Amino acid sequence: MSVGYVTVQWNRHKRVYDVCIAIGISLYLVVFIVVGKLLYTGRNAISDPILGMRALATCAFLLLHIILCIGPLARLDRRFLPLLYNRRHLGVATFLIALAHAALAIGFYHGFGSVNPLVSLLSSNTNFASLSAFPYQILGASALLIMFLMAATSHDFWLRNLGAPAWKRLHMLVYVAYALLIMHVALGILQTQRSPWLAALVGAGVVTVAALHIVAGARECRHDERGWQRAPAGGGCWVDVGAVDEIADQCGATVTIGGRERIALFRHNGRVSAATNVCAHQGGPLGEGRIIDGCITCPWHGWQYRPADGRSPPPFTEKINTYRVRIVGRRVQVDPTALPPGTAVEPARVEEA
Repeated sequence: MSVGYVTVQWNRHKRVYDVCIAIGISLYLVVFIVVGKLLYTGRNAISDPILGMRALATCAFLLLHIILCIGPLARLDRRFLPLLYNRRHLGVATFLIALAHAALAIGFYHGFGSVNPLVSLLSSNTNFASLSAFPYQILGASALLIMFLMAATSHDFWLRNLGAPAWKRLHMLVYVAYALLIMHVALGILQTQRSPWLAALVGAGVVTVAALHIVAGARECRHDERGWQRAPAGGGCWVDVGAVDEIADQCGATVTIGGRERIALFRHNGRVSAATNVCAHQGGPLGEGRIIDGCITCPWHGWQYRPADGRSPPPFTEKINTYRVRIVGRRVQVDPTALPPGTAVEPARVEEA
């Protein structure tokens, strides 16, 4: 977090992450071009501009698959959280590579006539009724426009001023861009290069992304289904949500009660606190985070809140909802009625065995 906006907020981990991204992208492009030169020689040789276009296109396409897989992988295994922490950096890099591919393609195919290259791109092929001759370039351009909007609004300035819900909806358009790119590839390279292994690779990517999202979604649904079985005991307001020993020390856990919002439980210093599971930054799952420096720390981007009152430590001013919690016979009970953001609540003391 930062009190004010600065152009870039890099720390050591972000620098290492970005260096790894740059090295990985550079190696991919170099290897792709070298292998392409070695495999296609003589009459089958591919010109340097086309080889460069293909290298950039496949790199961006692969990175987009990685981006879409990081989210569900982080839900399934916490070891992927460091990748999620800096996913926006990977997204901006993907857009820049896609932009380089588009600039090279437009310049090569539309840059030598008397018509503006962009006008030529949009008007040279209007066979929208033909599947084999469909202007697939427009699909790629539309996906690039969506990626531009996402990259341009990736800074927290836009997150704060657009509001987390609107910002999240905007960035969910990545799935629209992905669908457009799949059609761009299917109607483009797969129409001209009728190689079964190319189609198999594209299909494998789509299946992988879809399967990971389905598995992660099914796991979340099972978690929420358990919440429908919980109800206040004896007509009161307290709901049993599990045993104290199910919460690791200095860690969190999430519970649901009926169809309500998830509640994050944290065990720290022999006490248990409860707060909303939704981070005020990007809606990250606080219950999957930890207690660091005495504060609830979001696993997505490190935003912090004091467990006793849901307030960020000074000079920060963010606040989240808190809940009343108590322990009866080493069972954790929660009042499912959320308290106003920043409300102080006495943590429940754990009777250690």
